[in-house]
Amino acid sequence: MSAPADAVAGEVVLRLTDVVKTFPGVRALDGVQLEVRAGEVHCLLGQNGAGKSTLIKVLAGVHRPDSGELEWRGRPAAFANPQAAMRAGIATIYQELDLVEDLSVAENAFLGHEPGRLGFVRRGHTARRTRQILARLGHPEIPPGRLVRHLPAAGKQIVSMARALSHEARLIIMDEPSAVLAHDEVGNLFRIIRELTAQGIAVIYISHRLEEIREIGDRVTVLKDGRTTAANLPARDTPTRDLVARMTGRTIEYVFPDRPADAPPRPELLRVDGLTRHGEFADVSLTVRAGEIVGIAGLVGSGRSELLETIYGARRSQAGTVRMGGRTLRPGSVGAAVKAGMGMAPEERKSQALLLGEPIYRNVTLATFGRYARLGFTDAGRERAAAGRMAAALDLRPRDVRRPVRTLSGGNQQKVVVGRWLLGDTRLLLLDEPTRGVDVGARAELYQVVRELAARGVGVLLVSSEVPEVLGLADRVLVMREGRVVREAPAGDLDENTVLDLVMAGSLMEGAPA
Repeated sequence: MSAPADAVAGEVVLRLTDVVKTFPGVRALDGVQLEVRAGEVHCLLGQNGAGKSTLIKVLAGVHRPDSGELEWRGRPAAFANPQAAMRAGIATIYQELDLVEDLSVAENAFLGHEPGRLGFVRRGHTARRTRQILARLGHPEIPPGRLVRHLPAAGKQIVSMARALSHEARLIIMDEPSAVLAHDEVGNLFRIIRELTAQGIAVIYISHRLEEIREIGDRVTVLKDGRTTAANLPARDTPTRDLVARMTGRTIEYVFPDRPADAPPRPELLRVDGLTRHGEFADVSLTVRAGEIVGIAGLVGSGRSELLETIYGARRSQAGTVRMGGRTLRPGSVGAAVKAGMGMAPEERKSQALLLGEPIYRNVTLATFGRYARLGFTDAGRERAAAGRMAAALDLRPRDVRRPVRTLSGGNQQKVVVGRWLLGDTRLLLLDEPTRGVDVGARAELYQVVRELAARGVGVLLVSSEVPEVLGLADRVLVMREGRVVREAPAGDLDENTVLDLVMAGSLMEGAPA
């Protein structure tokens, strides 16, 4: 597709000047400045709570600013609703994709503006248009008639992009688009973005991953506390130290608590021997001691998350054993794992671990609900008191446990999940991508929480895609590739390059003992 006739490469298509948006008790945007040019990837950085989500919703027509100016393609603009923003040429692809699972690819791509004639949808025409758009996106193999629920995460993201292009979007806003993608799929995403910008389409790219911004971005704007702290920085040349300082006031991206001095080994909590699920992982053995943090490094698809879920009983193993405190757990039984003192914070906390519409206290007490019930009635006062003590212990912000959990930032939502298990006398905590979607500042707080749990004797088994996180937080590290453990060693004996080589190419010491 050629560039839109009115999109001269490099001209300013979007300009925000002194934009303010307030909610009761909160000034979410406080004089934001933003300039986006045609054909560029403009990256938006900021901690959770910095105002990124509110800014996206202003551009998407969900919120109207209280003051300030918004210029779109050289003219003042005010979008009354998302449909108006879409008609104007601004499309938003949210982190939680807004697709209809039981509709086809073509029906999702043209949802709300289906080609029709005389009141009837022209299905053949819709399918042809969808095929053309998918081909432009480099995915002609996706059938327009396939139900979206049968697509992988990367395929669903392509459908969201197809929807944007079906509206002839001039600006596409992408919120954490790589969060659900495997390593090779991120490369394909970047290829598509480059093709879109070559056609004159502007992209606003939001990510917590600074290495992605280096690779795909042209310019960077940084938000902090609803204000623009830096604008139009060169994405490739601005030092990481400077970007992090603009976001947080600190100058380093990872702040890990100190490891404790060497102490006598504590009792073994978890022993996994020869655990196998065909097509996911094979012959995995590991141990976790009380007070020990064991990290698992590996790419998406290496079997790490599936291994954690199988240890927890959410998946049934086909071979091997899981023992807690010397007792063998029944395969495929979450109840048996929880009863033995095991808790899990899953990767998809919003869909798998939280009741988003419920208050914080109800989410915290979910695993120990029976303690607060008598004769068929719950004692909400005792629930709130218990949750309040946990909120204070974990420095939850804000502290009001009556707030809906969906109003919390990603880091504080993760604290709620961890707090739930701490109420239940958990001895072993499984953490799957504990800082996914969590800003730099909140990461440091979560790292401190995990280290304090270990100091109290809780064993921790964590999975993370971020190698520095595994090496900085864990005492001992297992490296997985293609469903097998290819290396085990103390964290201090490994460096990032060695781990990356193992997970991506496997050329160093494959299968070497610790």
